[in-house]
Amino acid sequence: MGYDVGRFQGDVDEELICPVCSDVLEDPLQAPQCEHAFCSNCIHEWLTRQPTCPVDRTPIMPNQLKPIPRILRNLLCRLYIKCDNAAFGCSTVVKLDMLQSHLHECEHNPKKPVHCEQGCGLIIPKDELKDHNCVRELRALVQSQQMKIGELQSELADQKLQMNNQKMEIQLIKEYMRTFRASNPRLRELQTEIENDDVVRWTETLQPARVTRWGGMISTPDAVLQAVIKRALIDSSCPSHIVNELMENAHERRWPHGLSTLETRQLNRRQYENYVAKRIPGKQAVIVMACENQHMSDDLIMEPGLVMIFAHGVE
Repeated sequence: MGYDVGRFQGDVDEELICPVCSDVLEDPLQAPQCEHAFCSNCIHEWLTRQPTCPVDRTPIMPNQLKPIPRILRNLLCRLYIKCDNAAFGCSTVVKLDMLQSHLHECEHNPKKPVHCEQGCGLIIPKDELKDHNCVRELRALVQSQQMKIGELQSELADQKLQMNNQKMEIQLIKEYMRTFRASNPRLRELQTEIENDDVVRWTETLQPARVTRWGGMISTPDAVLQAVIKRALIDSSCPSHIVNELMENAHERRWPHGLSTLETRQLNRRQYENYVAKRIPGKQAVIVMACENQHMSDDLIMEPGLVMIFAHGVE
Protein backbone atom coordinates (compact mmCIF):
# COMPACT_ATOMS: atom_id res chain seq x y z
CA MET A 1 0.00 0.00 0.00
CA GLY A 2 1.08 3.57 -0.76
CA TYR A 3 0.58 6.95 0.93
CA ASP A 4 -3.01 8.27 1.07
CA VAL A 5 -3.34 11.05 -1.54
CA GLY A 6 -5.32 13.15 0.96
CA ARG A 7 -2.23 13.57 3.14
CA PHE A 8 -0.41 15.63 0.51
CA GLN A 9 -0.49 19.39 -0.04
CA GLY A 10 -1.41 20.42 -3.58
CA ASP A 11 -1.94 18.20 -6.61
CA VAL A 12 0.01 14.96 -7.10
CA ASP A 13 1.23 14.09 -10.59
CA GLU A 14 -0.54 11.08 -12.04
CA GLU A 15 2.84 9.44 -12.74
CA LEU A 16 3.34 9.20 -8.97
CA ILE A 17 0.13 7.24 -8.32
CA CYS A 18 0.28 3.46 -7.95
CA PRO A 19 -2.11 1.76 -10.47
CA VAL A 20 -2.81 -1.04 -7.97
CA CYS A 21 -3.76 0.82 -4.76
CA SER A 22 -4.39 4.30 -6.26
CA ASP A 23 -2.23 5.89 -3.54
CA VAL A 24 1.06 7.79 -3.86
CA LEU A 25 3.97 5.43 -4.57
CA GLU A 26 5.74 3.96 -1.52
CA ASP A 27 9.11 2.18 -1.99
CA PRO A 28 8.38 2.15 -5.75
CA LEU A 29 9.58 -0.41 -8.31
CA GLN A 30 9.32 -0.33 -12.09
CA ALA A 31 8.37 -2.96 -14.68
CA PRO A 32 11.32 -3.81 -16.97
CA GLN A 33 9.68 -3.27 -20.38
CA CYS A 34 6.58 -1.08 -20.09
CA GLU A 35 8.20 0.95 -17.25
CA HIS A 36 5.00 1.30 -15.20
CA ALA A 37 5.73 2.09 -11.54
CA PHE A 38 4.09 0.48 -8.50
CA CYS A 39 4.43 0.36 -4.72
CA SER A 40 6.82 -2.44 -3.81
CA ASN A 41 4.28 -4.28 -1.63
CA CYS A 42 1.50 -3.83 -4.20
CA ILE A 43 3.37 -5.26 -7.18
CA HIS A 44 4.86 -8.20 -5.23
CA GLU A 45 1.43 -9.16 -3.91
CA TRP A 46 -0.03 -8.80 -7.43
CA LEU A 47 2.66 -11.04 -8.95
CA THR A 48 1.85 -13.83 -6.50
CA ARG A 49 -1.51 -14.11 -8.27
CA GLN A 50 -0.53 -13.41 -11.87
CA PRO A 51 2.91 -12.66 -13.40
CA THR A 52 1.82 -9.73 -15.57
CA CYS A 53 1.84 -5.93 -15.43
CA PRO A 54 -1.43 -4.69 -13.79
CA VAL A 55 -1.71 -1.98 -16.46
CA ASP A 56 -1.00 -3.63 -19.83
CA ARG A 57 -0.58 -7.34 -18.88
CA THR A 58 3.02 -7.47 -20.09
CA PRO A 59 4.66 -10.59 -18.58
CA ILE A 60 6.79 -9.78 -15.47
CA MET A 61 8.79 -11.94 -13.07
CA PRO A 62 9.55 -10.58 -9.56
CA ASN A 63 13.31 -10.67 -10.15
CA GLN A 64 12.88 -8.42 -13.21
CA LEU A 65 11.55 -5.45 -11.22
CA LYS A 66 13.96 -2.51 -10.95
CA PRO A 67 14.21 0.87 -9.15
CA ILE A 68 12.34 3.82 -10.66
CA PRO A 69 14.33 6.51 -12.56
CA ARG A 70 15.93 9.35 -10.63
CA ILE A 71 13.51 11.93 -12.05
CA LEU A 72 10.54 10.10 -10.52
CA ARG A 73 12.38 9.73 -7.21
CA ASN A 74 13.09 13.48 -7.18
CA LEU A 75 9.42 14.28 -7.89
CA LEU A 76 8.33 12.06 -5.00
CA CYS A 77 10.86 13.63 -2.63
CA ARG A 78 9.52 17.13 -3.38
CA LEU A 79 5.98 16.28 -2.30
CA TYR A 80 4.81 17.67 1.06
CA ILE A 81 2.97 15.22 3.33
CA LYS A 82 1.22 15.43 6.67
CA CYS A 83 2.74 13.52 9.58
CA ASP A 84 1.42 9.99 10.27
CA ASN A 85 0.51 11.25 13.73
CA ALA A 86 -1.82 14.02 12.54
CA ALA A 87 -4.73 12.21 14.24
CA PHE A 88 -2.78 12.45 17.55
CA GLY A 89 -2.27 16.21 17.30
CA CYS A 90 0.81 16.65 15.07
CA SER A 91 0.35 19.49 12.56
CA THR A 92 3.77 19.13 10.91
CA VAL A 93 4.03 18.94 7.12
CA VAL A 94 7.36 17.72 5.73
CA LYS A 95 8.89 16.70 2.42
CA LEU A 96 8.28 13.03 1.73
CA ASP A 97 11.98 12.15 1.92
CA MET A 98 12.13 13.64 5.45
CA LEU A 99 9.06 11.82 6.76
CA GLN A 100 10.84 8.88 8.42
CA SER A 101 13.32 11.20 10.13
CA HIS A 102 10.46 13.31 11.50
CA LEU A 103 8.49 10.27 12.68
CA HIS A 104 11.47 9.09 14.71
CA GLU A 105 11.46 12.37 16.65
CA CYS A 106 7.74 13.24 16.55
CA GLU A 107 6.44 13.99 20.06
CA HIS A 108 2.93 12.92 19.02
CA ASN A 109 4.05 9.41 17.97
CA PRO A 110 2.16 7.02 20.26
CA LYS A 111 4.82 4.36 19.75
CA LYS A 112 7.75 6.67 20.52
CA PRO A 113 10.10 4.91 22.99
CA VAL A 114 10.22 6.69 26.36
CA HIS A 115 11.81 5.98 29.73
CA CYS A 116 9.53 4.95 32.56
CA GLU A 117 9.84 7.54 35.34
CA GLN A 118 8.03 5.46 37.96
CA GLY A 119 11.19 3.68 39.08
CA CYS A 120 12.02 0.75 36.76
CA GLY A 121 13.73 2.86 34.07
CA LEU A 122 12.57 0.56 31.25
CA ILE A 123 12.06 1.94 27.74
CA ILE A 124 8.48 1.41 26.56
CA PRO A 125 6.15 2.78 23.84
CA LYS A 126 4.53 6.05 24.86
CA ASP A 127 0.96 4.76 24.44
CA GLU A 128 1.64 1.88 26.87
CA LEU A 129 2.67 4.13 29.77
CA LYS A 130 -0.83 4.32 31.23
CA ASP A 131 -1.05 0.53 31.61
CA HIS A 132 2.61 0.04 32.56
CA ASN A 133 3.32 -1.81 35.82
CA CYS A 134 6.97 -1.67 36.92
CA VAL A 135 6.83 -4.74 39.15
CA ARG A 136 5.12 -6.85 36.51
CA GLU A 137 7.49 -5.76 33.75
CA LEU A 138 10.60 -6.29 35.88
CA ARG A 139 9.38 -9.71 36.94
CA ALA A 140 8.82 -10.65 33.29
CA LEU A 141 12.31 -9.34 32.44
CA VAL A 142 13.90 -11.39 35.22
CA GLN A 143 12.03 -14.52 34.10
CA SER A 144 13.16 -13.93 30.52
CA GLN A 145 16.78 -13.57 31.64
CA GLN A 146 16.51 -16.71 33.77
CA MET A 147 15.22 -18.63 30.76
CA LYS A 148 18.15 -17.40 28.65
CA ILE A 149 20.61 -18.33 31.41
CA GLY A 150 19.03 -21.79 31.61
CA GLU A 151 19.34 -22.23 27.85
CA LEU A 152 22.99 -21.13 27.94
CA GLN A 153 23.73 -23.52 30.80
CA SER A 154 22.09 -26.33 28.86
CA GLU A 155 24.17 -25.48 25.77
CA LEU A 156 27.35 -25.39 27.87
CA ALA A 157 26.51 -28.76 29.39
CA ASP A 158 25.97 -30.22 25.91
CA GLN A 159 29.26 -28.74 24.69
CA LYS A 160 31.08 -30.11 27.75
CA LEU A 161 29.61 -33.55 27.11
CA GLN A 162 30.68 -33.39 23.46
CA MET A 163 34.20 -32.32 24.47
CA ASN A 164 34.44 -35.19 26.97
CA ASN A 165 33.29 -37.63 24.29
CA GLN A 166 35.87 -36.22 21.86
CA LYS A 167 38.59 -36.55 24.52
CA MET A 168 37.62 -40.18 25.09
CA GLU A 169 37.71 -40.83 21.34
CA ILE A 170 41.12 -39.18 21.04
CA GLN A 171 42.41 -41.22 23.97
CA LEU A 172 41.13 -44.43 22.38
CA ILE A 173 42.83 -43.49 19.10
CA LYS A 174 46.08 -42.81 20.95
CA GLU A 175 45.86 -46.15 22.74
CA TYR A 176 45.16 -47.88 19.45
CA MET A 177 48.15 -46.18 17.80
CA ARG A 178 50.44 -47.10 20.70
CA THR A 179 49.30 -50.71 20.53
CA PHE A 180 49.71 -50.73 16.76
CA ARG A 181 53.22 -49.29 16.94
CA ALA A 182 54.23 -51.73 19.68
CA SER A 183 53.15 -54.65 17.52
CA ASN A 184 54.84 -53.28 14.40
CA PRO A 185 58.58 -52.58 14.89
CA ARG A 186 58.95 -51.39 11.29
CA LEU A 187 56.34 -48.68 11.93
CA ARG A 188 58.35 -47.45 14.91
CA GLU A 189 61.42 -47.33 12.72
CA LEU A 190 59.57 -45.36 10.03
CA GLN A 191 58.27 -42.87 12.59
CA THR A 192 61.79 -42.39 13.97
CA GLU A 193 63.13 -41.86 10.45
CA ILE A 194 60.44 -39.29 9.71
CA GLU A 195 61.14 -37.42 12.94
CA ASN A 196 64.89 -37.47 12.26
CA ASP A 197 64.30 -36.13 8.73
CA ASP A 198 62.20 -33.30 10.19
CA VAL A 199 65.03 -32.39 12.54
CA VAL A 200 67.60 -32.36 9.73
CA ARG A 201 65.37 -30.22 7.49
CA TRP A 202 64.75 -27.72 10.28
CA THR A 203 68.45 -27.55 11.19
CA GLU A 204 69.30 -26.76 7.58
CA THR A 205 66.99 -23.73 7.62
CA LEU A 206 68.96 -22.06 10.44
CA GLN A 207 71.79 -19.63 9.79
CA PRO A 208 75.37 -20.69 10.71
CA ALA A 209 76.68 -19.00 13.85
CA ARG A 210 80.14 -18.14 15.11
CA VAL A 211 80.82 -17.77 18.82
CA THR A 212 83.54 -15.19 19.48
CA ARG A 213 83.36 -15.26 23.28
CA TRP A 214 82.82 -18.67 24.79
CA GLY A 215 83.32 -17.07 28.20
CA GLY A 216 80.02 -15.26 27.74
CA MET A 217 78.07 -18.54 28.00
CA ILE A 218 75.12 -18.56 30.44
CA SER A 219 75.27 -22.08 31.85
CA THR A 220 72.35 -21.74 34.30
CA PRO A 221 69.66 -19.66 32.51
CA ASP A 222 66.61 -18.76 34.60
CA ALA A 223 63.04 -19.73 33.73
CA VAL A 224 62.27 -16.39 32.04
CA LEU A 225 65.28 -16.58 29.73
CA GLN A 226 64.53 -20.21 28.90
CA ALA A 227 60.92 -19.28 28.03
CA VAL A 228 62.19 -16.58 25.64
CA ILE A 229 64.53 -19.02 23.89
CA LYS A 230 61.82 -21.70 23.75
CA ARG A 231 59.44 -19.26 22.03
CA ALA A 232 62.18 -18.43 19.49
CA LEU A 233 62.66 -22.15 18.77
CA ILE A 234 58.93 -22.64 18.24
CA ASP A 235 58.74 -19.57 15.97
CA SER A 236 61.60 -21.00 13.90
CA SER A 237 59.45 -24.12 13.21
CA CYS A 238 61.51 -26.40 15.44
CA PRO A 239 59.92 -29.92 15.37
CA SER A 240 57.58 -30.09 18.35
CA HIS A 241 58.86 -33.48 19.53
CA ILE A 242 62.32 -32.07 20.37
CA VAL A 243 61.52 -28.57 21.67
CA ASN A 244 61.21 -29.53 25.33
CA GLU A 245 64.21 -31.82 25.19
CA LEU A 246 66.36 -29.11 23.64
CA MET A 247 65.34 -26.68 26.36
CA GLU A 248 66.24 -29.26 29.01
CA ASN A 249 69.66 -29.35 27.35
CA ALA A 250 70.03 -25.57 27.79
CA HIS A 251 71.22 -25.98 31.41
CA GLU A 252 74.59 -27.30 32.54
CA ARG A 253 72.91 -29.94 34.72
CA ARG A 254 72.07 -31.81 31.48
CA TRP A 255 75.26 -31.07 29.57
CA PRO A 256 77.76 -33.84 28.76
CA HIS A 257 80.99 -34.16 30.75
CA GLY A 258 82.99 -31.86 28.45
CA LEU A 259 80.68 -28.94 29.28
CA SER A 260 79.40 -29.83 32.73
CA THR A 261 81.56 -27.52 34.90
CA LEU A 262 83.31 -24.20 34.56
CA GLU A 263 86.67 -25.92 34.92
CA THR A 264 86.02 -28.39 32.07
CA ARG A 265 84.70 -25.58 29.88
CA GLN A 266 87.89 -23.62 30.40
CA LEU A 267 90.01 -26.69 29.59
CA ASN A 268 88.00 -27.60 26.46
CA ARG A 269 87.46 -24.10 25.08
CA ARG A 270 89.71 -24.67 22.06
CA GLN A 271 87.69 -27.75 21.08
CA TYR A 272 84.46 -25.72 20.98
CA GLU A 273 85.75 -23.97 17.86
CA ASN A 274 85.07 -27.25 16.03
CA TYR A 275 81.33 -27.15 16.78
CA VAL A 276 78.95 -26.71 13.86
CA ALA A 277 76.62 -24.18 15.50
CA LYS A 278 73.40 -22.63 14.19
CA ARG A 279 71.95 -19.31 15.34
CA ILE A 280 68.60 -19.28 17.14
CA PRO A 281 66.91 -16.47 15.16
CA GLY A 282 67.12 -13.08 16.83
CA LYS A 283 68.80 -14.34 20.01
CA GLN A 284 72.30 -14.49 21.50
CA ALA A 285 71.98 -18.28 21.48
CA VAL A 286 73.03 -21.21 19.31
CA ILE A 287 71.95 -24.79 18.63
CA VAL A 288 74.62 -27.48 18.45
CA MET A 289 72.76 -30.43 16.88
CA ALA A 290 74.05 -33.97 17.18
CA CYS A 291 73.22 -34.70 13.51
CA GLU A 292 75.71 -31.99 12.43
CA ASN A 293 78.41 -32.75 14.99
CA GLN A 294 79.19 -36.41 14.52
CA HIS A 295 82.89 -35.40 14.35
CA MET A 296 82.84 -34.26 17.98
CA SER A 297 83.63 -36.62 20.87
CA ASP A 298 80.78 -38.07 22.94
CA ASP A 299 81.66 -35.94 25.96
CA LEU A 300 80.98 -32.75 23.95
CA ILE A 301 77.65 -33.54 22.29
CA MET A 302 74.32 -35.19 23.11
CA GLU A 303 71.04 -36.09 21.41
CA PRO A 304 69.20 -34.35 19.89
CA GLY A 305 71.40 -31.33 20.51
CA LEU A 306 72.55 -28.61 22.91
CA VAL A 307 71.20 -25.11 23.40
CA MET A 308 73.89 -22.60 24.40
CA ILE A 309 72.80 -19.15 25.54
CA PHE A 310 75.28 -16.26 25.67
CA ALA A 311 75.33 -12.82 27.19
CA HIS A 312 77.28 -11.66 24.12
CA GLY A 313 79.67 -12.89 21.45
CA VAL A 314 77.41 -14.64 18.89
CA GLU A 315 77.74 -13.62 15.24
